[in-house]
Amino acid sequence: MRTPRNDQLGDSSRAGQRGQHAPERRCVVTGDAWIGVDRDALEAAQAKGKLKGGLARALHEGAFTIPDDLGARIEAQLARATLDRLGLEARGGMLILGSERIEDAARRGQVRLLLHANDAGEDGRKKLAQAWRVGEDDEGSGREGTVLPVDRYTLSMALGRENAVHLGVTDARAADRVLAHLSRWQFFTGWFRDAANRVSDQDSRTAGNGMASRESDTDSPVSDAY
Repeated sequence: MRTPRNDQLGDSSRAGQRGQHAPERRCVVTGDAWIGVDRDALEAAQAKGKLKGGLARALHEGAFTIPDDLGARIEAQLARATLDRLGLEARGGMLILGSERIEDAARRGQVRLLLHANDAGEDGRKKLAQAWRVGEDDEGSGREGTVLPVDRYTLSMALGRENAVHLGVTDARAADRVLAHLSRWQFFTGWFRDAANRVSDQDSRTAGNGMASRESDTDSPVSDAY
Protein backbone atom coordinates (compact mmCIF):
# COMPACT_ATOMS: atom_id res chain seq x y z
CA MET A 1 0.00 0.00 0.00
CA ARG A 2 2.81 2.40 0.75
CA THR A 3 5.12 3.64 -1.95
CA PRO A 4 7.58 6.52 -1.57
CA ARG A 5 7.20 7.57 -5.16
CA ASN A 6 3.76 9.03 -4.74
CA ASP A 7 3.37 12.57 -3.53
CA GLN A 8 2.60 13.31 0.07
CA LEU A 9 -0.66 14.84 1.19
CA GLY A 10 -0.46 18.31 2.63
CA ASP A 11 -2.61 19.36 5.55
CA SER A 12 -4.57 21.74 3.33
CA SER A 13 -5.87 18.79 1.33
CA ARG A 14 -7.57 17.04 4.23
CA ALA A 15 -11.33 17.15 4.23
CA GLY A 16 -13.96 16.64 6.88
CA GLN A 17 -13.47 16.10 10.56
CA ARG A 18 -10.20 15.30 12.26
CA GLY A 19 -9.53 11.60 12.04
CA GLN A 20 -11.37 11.14 8.76
CA HIS A 21 -9.07 10.25 5.91
CA ALA A 22 -9.79 11.85 2.58
CA PRO A 23 -7.98 11.73 -0.76
CA GLU A 24 -5.52 14.12 -2.28
CA ARG A 25 -5.20 14.77 -6.00
CA ARG A 26 -2.30 12.40 -6.46
CA CYS A 27 -4.00 9.28 -5.24
CA VAL A 28 -2.85 9.80 -1.66
CA VAL A 29 -5.01 9.07 1.33
CA THR A 30 -3.08 10.73 4.14
CA GLY A 31 0.23 12.38 4.83
CA ASP A 32 1.61 9.05 6.03
CA ALA A 33 0.04 6.42 3.77
CA TRP A 34 -0.08 6.07 0.01
CA ILE A 35 -2.45 4.17 -2.26
CA GLY A 36 -0.84 2.18 -5.09
CA VAL A 37 -3.78 0.15 -6.41
CA ASP A 38 -6.60 0.88 -8.83
CA ARG A 39 -10.12 1.84 -7.82
CA ASP A 40 -11.56 -1.66 -8.14
CA ALA A 41 -8.93 -3.09 -5.80
CA LEU A 42 -9.33 -0.20 -3.38
CA GLU A 43 -13.10 -0.56 -3.16
CA ALA A 44 -12.86 -4.34 -2.86
CA ALA A 45 -10.46 -3.96 0.06
CA GLN A 46 -12.72 -1.34 1.63
CA ALA A 47 -15.79 -3.56 1.29
CA LYS A 48 -13.98 -6.42 3.02
CA GLY A 49 -12.70 -4.18 5.80
CA LYS A 50 -9.09 -4.69 4.77
CA LEU A 51 -8.44 -1.07 3.79
CA LYS A 52 -8.89 0.27 7.29
CA GLY A 53 -6.70 -2.46 8.70
CA GLY A 54 -3.94 -1.69 6.24
CA LEU A 55 -4.14 2.02 7.00
CA ALA A 56 -4.13 1.36 10.72
CA ARG A 57 -0.90 -0.61 10.37
CA ALA A 58 0.67 2.08 8.19
CA LEU A 59 -0.38 4.90 10.49
CA HIS A 60 0.11 3.00 13.76
CA GLU A 61 -3.32 4.13 14.89
CA GLY A 62 -6.94 3.17 14.38
CA ALA A 63 -8.87 6.26 15.43
CA PHE A 64 -10.09 7.30 12.01
CA THR A 65 -12.94 6.74 9.59
CA ILE A 66 -12.86 6.26 5.81
CA PRO A 67 -15.50 7.87 3.56
CA ASP A 68 -17.73 5.35 1.81
CA ASP A 69 -17.10 7.15 -1.47
CA LEU A 70 -13.33 7.29 -1.13
CA GLY A 71 -12.75 5.73 -4.56
CA ALA A 72 -15.03 8.23 -6.27
CA ARG A 73 -13.36 11.13 -4.47
CA ILE A 74 -9.91 10.01 -5.50
CA GLU A 75 -10.98 9.52 -9.11
CA ALA A 76 -12.60 12.95 -9.27
CA GLN A 77 -9.53 14.65 -7.83
CA LEU A 78 -7.11 12.79 -10.10
CA ALA A 79 -9.22 13.91 -13.05
CA ARG A 80 -9.22 17.50 -11.83
CA ALA A 81 -5.43 17.45 -11.30
CA THR A 82 -4.86 16.28 -14.88
CA LEU A 83 -7.29 18.74 -16.41
CA ASP A 84 -5.86 21.57 -14.33
CA ARG A 85 -2.38 20.63 -15.54
CA LEU A 86 -3.56 20.72 -19.14
CA GLY A 87 -5.11 24.12 -18.52
CA LEU A 88 -1.85 25.45 -17.12
CA GLU A 89 0.13 24.14 -20.07
CA ALA A 90 -2.38 25.68 -22.47
CA ARG A 91 -2.01 29.07 -20.80
CA GLY A 92 1.75 28.65 -20.94
CA GLY A 93 1.66 28.13 -24.70
CA MET A 94 2.68 24.48 -24.53
CA LEU A 95 -0.46 23.07 -26.22
CA ILE A 96 -1.80 23.38 -29.72
CA LEU A 97 -5.40 22.63 -30.67
CA GLY A 98 -7.12 22.08 -33.97
CA SER A 99 -6.53 19.18 -36.32
CA GLU A 100 -4.78 21.18 -39.02
CA ARG A 101 -2.37 22.90 -36.64
CA ILE A 102 -1.57 19.66 -34.84
CA GLU A 103 -1.06 17.78 -38.10
CA ASP A 104 1.34 20.41 -39.40
CA ALA A 105 3.33 20.50 -36.15
CA ALA A 106 3.36 16.70 -35.93
CA ARG A 107 4.78 16.32 -39.44
CA ARG A 108 7.51 18.75 -38.46
CA GLY A 109 8.41 16.60 -35.46
CA GLN A 110 7.23 19.21 -32.98
CA VAL A 111 4.61 17.20 -31.06
CA ARG A 112 5.84 15.52 -27.90
CA LEU A 113 2.49 14.13 -26.72
CA LEU A 114 -0.70 13.57 -28.71
CA LEU A 115 -4.01 13.48 -26.84
CA HIS A 116 -7.60 12.87 -27.92
CA ALA A 117 -10.98 13.31 -26.23
CA ASN A 118 -12.73 9.97 -25.81
CA ASP A 119 -15.41 10.96 -28.33
CA ALA A 120 -12.93 11.98 -31.01
CA GLY A 121 -13.60 10.34 -34.35
CA GLU A 122 -11.45 7.38 -35.32
CA ASP A 123 -10.56 8.87 -38.68
CA GLY A 124 -9.35 12.09 -37.04
CA ARG A 125 -7.24 10.18 -34.51
CA LYS A 126 -5.64 8.04 -37.18
CA LYS A 127 -4.89 11.00 -39.44
CA LEU A 128 -3.06 12.85 -36.68
CA ALA A 129 -1.31 9.71 -35.50
CA GLN A 130 0.02 9.09 -38.97
CA ALA A 131 1.37 12.65 -39.16
CA TRP A 132 2.94 12.17 -35.72
CA ARG A 133 4.69 8.96 -36.75
CA VAL A 134 5.97 10.59 -39.95
CA GLY A 135 7.37 13.53 -38.03
CA GLU A 136 9.16 11.23 -35.61
CA ASP A 137 10.38 8.91 -38.36
CA ASP A 138 8.52 6.13 -36.60
CA GLU A 139 6.18 4.81 -39.27
CA GLY A 140 5.02 1.28 -38.69
CA SER A 141 5.14 1.61 -34.91
CA GLY A 142 1.37 1.80 -34.54
CA ARG A 143 1.59 4.72 -32.09
CA GLU A 144 -1.70 6.58 -32.07
CA GLY A 145 -1.56 8.89 -29.08
CA THR A 146 -3.48 8.76 -25.82
CA VAL A 147 -7.26 8.73 -25.54
CA LEU A 148 -8.29 10.68 -22.45
CA PRO A 149 -11.04 9.45 -20.10
CA VAL A 150 -13.17 12.55 -20.84
CA ASP A 151 -15.19 13.84 -23.76
CA ARG A 152 -14.65 17.00 -25.78
CA TYR A 153 -17.11 19.03 -23.71
CA THR A 154 -15.24 18.34 -20.46
CA LEU A 155 -11.90 18.94 -22.14
CA SER A 156 -13.10 22.22 -23.65
CA MET A 157 -14.37 23.43 -20.29
CA ALA A 158 -11.04 22.61 -18.65
CA LEU A 159 -9.06 24.48 -21.28
CA GLY A 160 -11.44 27.38 -21.73
CA ARG A 161 -11.57 26.64 -25.46
CA GLU A 162 -14.32 25.62 -27.82
CA ASN A 163 -14.48 22.13 -29.28
CA ALA A 164 -11.19 20.81 -27.88
CA VAL A 165 -11.06 17.35 -29.43
CA HIS A 166 -7.35 16.81 -30.10
CA LEU A 167 -4.36 18.25 -28.24
CA GLY A 168 -0.71 18.38 -29.13
CA VAL A 169 1.85 19.05 -26.40
CA THR A 170 4.86 20.71 -27.99
CA ASP A 171 7.29 20.83 -25.08
CA ALA A 172 9.03 17.76 -23.68
CA ARG A 173 8.96 18.81 -20.06
CA ALA A 174 5.33 19.87 -20.37
CA ALA A 175 4.56 16.41 -21.73
CA ASP A 176 6.21 14.85 -18.70
CA ARG A 177 4.26 17.10 -16.35
CA VAL A 178 0.99 16.13 -17.99
CA LEU A 179 1.85 12.43 -17.97
CA ALA A 180 2.79 12.53 -14.30
CA HIS A 181 -0.87 13.24 -13.56
CA LEU A 182 -2.47 11.41 -16.47
CA SER A 183 -0.75 8.09 -15.82
CA ARG A 184 -2.01 8.05 -12.22
CA TRP A 185 -5.53 8.90 -13.31
CA GLN A 186 -5.52 6.25 -16.02
CA PHE A 187 -4.10 3.63 -13.71
CA PHE A 188 -6.53 4.29 -10.88
CA THR A 189 -9.56 4.20 -13.19
CA GLY A 190 -8.31 1.32 -15.31
CA TRP A 191 -8.45 3.56 -18.38
CA PHE A 192 -5.28 2.46 -20.10
CA ARG A 193 -6.21 2.78 -23.75
CA ASP A 194 -2.86 3.73 -25.27
CA ALA A 195 -1.61 4.89 -21.87
CA ALA A 196 1.71 6.72 -21.94
CA ASN A 197 1.73 6.25 -25.72
CA ARG A 198 4.07 9.09 -26.56
CA VAL A 199 7.35 9.84 -28.20
CA SER A 200 10.03 7.60 -26.73
CA ASP A 201 13.70 8.43 -26.31
CA GLN A 202 14.88 5.54 -28.44
CA ASP A 203 16.45 7.93 -30.93
CA SER A 204 18.72 9.27 -28.15
CA ARG A 205 17.32 12.78 -28.22
CA THR A 206 17.03 14.40 -24.82
CA ALA A 207 14.31 16.45 -23.19
CA GLY A 208 16.37 19.57 -23.77
CA ASN A 209 16.16 18.91 -27.51
CA GLY A 210 12.40 18.61 -27.43
CA MET A 211 12.00 14.92 -26.73
CA ALA A 212 9.89 13.85 -23.79
CA SER A 213 12.11 12.26 -21.17
CA ARG A 214 11.28 8.99 -19.45
CA GLU A 215 11.34 10.33 -15.91
CA SER A 216 7.56 10.31 -15.63
CA ASP A 217 7.49 6.68 -16.76
CA THR A 218 9.57 5.64 -13.79
CA ASP A 219 7.26 7.53 -11.49
CA SER A 220 4.15 5.94 -12.94
CA PRO A 221 1.89 4.19 -10.45
CA VAL A 222 1.94 1.15 -12.68
CA SER A 223 5.42 0.33 -11.44
CA ASP A 224 4.50 1.22 -7.89
CA ALA A 225 1.28 -0.74 -7.57
CA TYR A 226 1.19 -3.98 -5.65
